[in-house]
Amino acid sequence: MRKKVKELLASHVTGERVLVKGWVRTKREIKNVAFVALNDGSTINNIQIVIDINNFPSDLLKDITTGASLAVTGMLVQSQGKGQSVEINASDITIYGKCDPETYPLQKKGHSMEFLREIAHLRFRTNTFGAVMRIRHAMAFAIHKYFNDRGFYYLHTPIITGSDAEGAGEMFHVTTLDLENLPKTKDGKIDYEQDFFGKPANLTVSGQLEGELGALALGEIYTFGPTFRAENSNTPRHLAEFWMIEPEMAFWDITDNMDLAEDFTKYLIRYGLDNCREDLEFLNKMIDNGLIERLEFVLANSYMRLTYTEAVSILEAADRKWEYPVGWGRDLQAEHERYLVETHFKRPVILTDYPMNIKAFYMKQNDDGKTVRAMDVLFPGIGEIIGGSQREEELDKLTRRIEDLNLPLKDLWWYLDTRKFGTAPHSGFGLGFARLILFMTGMSNIRDVVPFPRTPRNAEF
Repeated sequence: MRKKVKELLASHVTGERVLVKGWVRTKREIKNVAFVALNDGSTINNIQIVIDINNFPSDLLKDITTGASLAVTGMLVQSQGKGQSVEINASDITIYGKCDPETYPLQKKGHSMEFLREIAHLRFRTNTFGAVMRIRHAMAFAIHKYFNDRGFYYLHTPIITGSDAEGAGEMFHVTTLDLENLPKTKDGKIDYEQDFFGKPANLTVSGQLEGELGALALGEIYTFGPTFRAENSNTPRHLAEFWMIEPEMAFWDITDNMDLAEDFTKYLIRYGLDNCREDLEFLNKMIDNGLIERLEFVLANSYMRLTYTEAVSILEAADRKWEYPVGWGRDLQAEHERYLVETHFKRPVILTDYPMNIKAFYMKQNDDGKTVRAMDVLFPGIGEIIGGSQREEELDKLTRRIEDLNLPLKDLWWYLDTRKFGTAPHSGFGLGFARLILFMTGMSNIRDVVPFPRTPRNAEF
């Protein structure tokens, strides 16, 4: 029966015959012995295969090159060399897939991240991307475990929607109409009556609005699914397709919301440190030598909580020249957020009570008539990682806000109904999954923590 490399390397039982399968990372020969480093994706580490050259045909040995896939049967023995506790003395080798060493793009040398994005179908085979994807899996599992263990219900909100949760208008359109021959109404506009849904439809930018509907019946729910933003932005922090985790909780206020955000993020970091240690240590060594220290820094400190107004005062008083101006009513940029976390408070920060005019329509309005009960969680090295709020549960205030922003009331009738029929205080937030993985891995570009990133003019693979 096949054994995984991870399992074999952790084994303390030698002298047994084992079967391992994987891809060749390296091969070297010394006298009559060949040493092959084999990896099957289960761990950052390779297992060494020791091959007596005299026992195998030369044609087979010639085809064992970097990238080739093998099945190896042999005796698991205590390693004679450094760097591993066990190795396999090969008695039988099968080559599943040869790999031309002249054209295989992944050789034993450093490759730039830009180059690896061009071969995203193969970059998983590198140590860096193997580590990132294993951590990504662990975080996804931990998210579901966290909410399930606390009585939240996983709600699948629609990917195709007729509403714009953020009011941003930067959405991908979904249609079955012939774009070369669009049907028109008498006044020359596109006749969406002839489209699949009989109305304009888009890919969702958030599952929040539908999530609120679930929370106002089930109590506590969370969504975890793909979202889309047609923003023509080529930065290291933006994607056109990204996954969001969005819990929504009935009867929770802004303080409850902040408590959850802090507990949730600390849980995920602790889970990663406990379950992905080898991968994190590799990334700490090769990508960001402050990674583990930064993760432990978040765990060791309670999150500082203050209002947006207090934060602006601190930034205005700072002896620093900002690239983006600071002033009450302006949105904070990453440089401002990171200053608060890394320089001023030296701990994660939660900002609350933002100006109403820079936040979304659904946020709970404060009595001052100027601010809303928004909250942003700011992390070192990344700035905002969570955005959320207490939601506006009062029908008249919500309706007036929608009208002030010239949003279509008729398209939000179902959302407003929840404020007519048994409304209740409720809160929620959104955590961008890719932003979380950026923080957990120390990678500098969001395109390198997503298997196949979707960005402007890039939809390969």
